[in-house]
Amino acid sequence: QVQLVQSGGGVVQAGGSLRLSCAASGPTFSGYALGWFRQAPGKVRELVASMTQSGGSTYHKDSVQGRFTISRDNAKNTGYLQMNSLKPEDTAIYYCAADTRYGTIFGDPRFVSSWGQGTQVTVSS
Repeated sequence: QVQLVQSGGGVVQAGGSLRLSCAASGPTFSGYALGWFRQAPGKVRELVASMTQSGGSTYHKDSVQGRFTISRDNAKNTGYLQMNSLKPEDTAIYYCAADTRYGTIFGDPRFVSSWGQGTQVTVSS
């Protein structure tokens, strides 16, 4: 499976923006669906956004719709999560994930084959 290395994240004031990157190495990245998850303290991990291998279909969680955008550049073997108009409730550790089956990312992430190392996003009010 691909190996994923995340970058980006940090501390930002409410209303600010951040971009997370997820660089893949190993097998062809274009064969993998991409997802971004987050986990806040004391809460379960949740899917924030996902994208099919070609990028032709995307999903964004309702609470981030219009603020976050998932994208990918298969030529650069990299996925992205652009986060705008950040809110304190967006504070969490964010993880990228990749799997050859989109349904695994969207439906049952317990079986996702590749995870990034996680990156902290903190939004101050």
